[in-house]
This record gives sequence, structure tokens and C-alpha cells, in this order.
Amino acid sequence: MCAAIKNPAKCKVRAVIRVFTAKQYSAAAIHRELCAVYGPNVMSEGVVHEWVRLFKSGRENIHDEERSGRPSLVTDELIQKIDGKVPENRRFTILELSDEFYYVLFCY
Repeated sequence: MCAAIKNPAKCKVRAVIRVFTAKQYSAAAIHRELCAVYGPNVMSEGVVHEWVRLFKSGRENIHDEERSGRPSLVTDELIQKIDGKVPENRRFTILELSDEFYYVLFCY
């Protein structure tokens, strides 16, 4: 038996699920195949069932959908400030740098 493929990309696993769904495999059979190739912790059987349902209902995209949520706090301005500070003292630690910009990031 071959060694399990470690840490596969989610989209690759979903592509395999999509192929097996097109071949009319059951979700349980797909899960067994995934576990045989990628290891037992690749994806739960419930998540496989959900993706099989989505593909059967017509979904073709294997990538995550865009989600709404909190916008990123990293801005071009913040990157420029950090880039300006680092040459001043190349021995900055991440902790010192985070203390410097804590207010900018979390106290808005």
C-alpha cells in the first residue's frame, strides 16, 4: 500500500469528490477512498456528504465561495509604516513591532 498523501489542498480533495460523484459513487464510498489515499483525517464523512449533495445539485466550482465578514485590517498605509520602521532598527522583534502598531490594528 502506498503512503498517504499528507496535507492535500482542499480544492484537490473536492475535485476528487466531484469526479467520484460524477461516477455515481456513494458519499460513504467516496469517503473510504479519500481516507485510503489521503489518510483518515482528510475530511469527515459528513463534509463529504455535503459536497456530494452540492455537486449533485449542479455546483461545479471546487473552490470556496467569497464570504462576507470583517474586512482585513492590513492596509497599504500600514505596510508602508512597517517598511519604514524596519530599516530604522533591523533588530526589531515581532513583539516590539506589534506593540508599535497595536493601536493602529486594534484600537480603531
